[in-house]
Amino acid sequence: MARQFLNTLEDPIVQTKAGKLRGFLLDGIYTFHGIQYADADRFQLPHPVAPWDDVRDATNYGYICPVHANPAPSSELFIPHRFWPANEHCQYLNVWTPGLDGRKRPVMVWFHGGGFSDGSSIEQVAYEGDALAAYGDVVVVTVNHRLNILGFLDMSSFGEKYANSVNAGAADIVASLEWVRDNIAAFGGDPGNVTIFGQSGGGRKVKTLMNIPAAEGLFHRAIMMSGGVRPDPDKTTNADHRQLVEKMLEILKIPVDRVEELETVPYELLNRAFFRASEGQVLPNMRWGPVANDWYLGDPFKVGFSEYAKTVPTMVGTVMAEFTAMAKPEQYALSEAEQEAVVRAHFGDASDELIAQFHQAYPGKPLINLDRLDTSTRLGATRFVDLKVAASSAPTYQYLFALNFDIMDGVPAWHCADIPFVFHNTHRVACCNIPGVTQKLEDEMAGAWVSFAYSGNPNHAGLSKWKPVTDKHETMIFDRESLCRSNYDLPLLRRMDEVCPPKSADEILMDNMKKDGKQENSWMY
Repeated sequence: MARQFLNTLEDPIVQTKAGKLRGFLLDGIYTFHGIQYADADRFQLPHPVAPWDDVRDATNYGYICPVHANPAPSSELFIPHRFWPANEHCQYLNVWTPGLDGRKRPVMVWFHGGGFSDGSSIEQVAYEGDALAAYGDVVVVTVNHRLNILGFLDMSSFGEKYANSVNAGAADIVASLEWVRDNIAAFGGDPGNVTIFGQSGGGRKVKTLMNIPAAEGLFHRAIMMSGGVRPDPDKTTNADHRQLVEKMLEILKIPVDRVEELETVPYELLNRAFFRASEGQVLPNMRWGPVANDWYLGDPFKVGFSEYAKTVPTMVGTVMAEFTAMAKPEQYALSEAEQEAVVRAHFGDASDELIAQFHQAYPGKPLINLDRLDTSTRLGATRFVDLKVAASSAPTYQYLFALNFDIMDGVPAWHCADIPFVFHNTHRVACCNIPGVTQKLEDEMAGAWVSFAYSGNPNHAGLSKWKPVTDKHETMIFDRESLCRSNYDLPLLRRMDEVCPPKSADEILMDNMKKDGKQENSWMY
């Protein structure tokens, strides 16, 4: 049967504040790709786009931001990706909506992973918003913004012109929410009911927005998925950045008194100069991100939450194995006795205690999961939740995605594995399809995210009761049988952390990026 499609000179067209846009209709969902929400000169804060008189095409994705290194082909079966042309003028977003009918639907604005260094709004196939828009009767928005050098290089020591260059990329994100406020009603969305959500680096972007005064009132609920749940890395000082920039100028043969010439150096040359200049310095690529100043209050872990953030209902969660799921995948096929041998070799004298705690916390799970169990992100999430609950008048909900997939004899949920379920996009990711499991779990998760967007409460008819967090650390466990549990795994995780402190996510990612003596981007974010 042919799918319903519409794209004519007259329909669908939406009037935005800056001008008219033409999208397309497919199977009941109106789609508008590549909407420019702002523009900016290099190292400067964004500004609104100039109005136009004609009808602009919105059927192509917009430019994504250039990144430090090309991704290396890997993990496509687990995290299918797409690639797209890059340009530093990358302030584009995408909109999916069930109707251009004047209704006020909840709006869900997605911020992609990749830290503040990599990624894009369309990089993962699972980011497509049509299925979630249809399932939940919501408007879905995904956002590109400036990253790495372009979005977060601290040039402030070179004059007032660059006073907030270190937060330019975060300012793009705020500008995207301003665009939503000013225009989303024309797409059938409610600017007074906006949920921001993101995974990995996207979760950190959500956390950042909570403490940016300029973002207050632009969102009303927040969801952090496997990101933002630990204190931000310590930033280098202005002097460190000045030294870095001066070294880049030297490499590029530009005198310091002509620093403005950095604004026109092609990105490829600028990027090359950055890596040469930063060699041996405390400026790893993973540490790009906003810095506290008059514009950004700072990391809530370090300065607390803004008064506005305290009023925002929040969901926070992680997945079972995060960055360790793919370590030695052949071990998932081991016998029970062989799995126990692996665990005992890893944990030594603490093995008996940890094995007993694991079986109590995760009944029915293969013991090899104990060797893969994420502690860093999960414990970080519990600490963030404690901080938010103590400070906030709004409820906070906590979850863990704990599914063991059928692929490779039972790989536990990896970093990004929850995204297809949240977006109701498991049909786009082959390994997510498990007979008798996928549809129910996908409806539970997408339903919870949609319910939260509607009301600030994730409970819905298809899910067991999900309680907000108290001192009992209530957590919804999304699995083959989903249920909310209290105080179920913290003793295990804390003991594991004592016995065998894990590498940080930054360390793991940096390890993954160094292959065959050259730097490559990992897709596992």
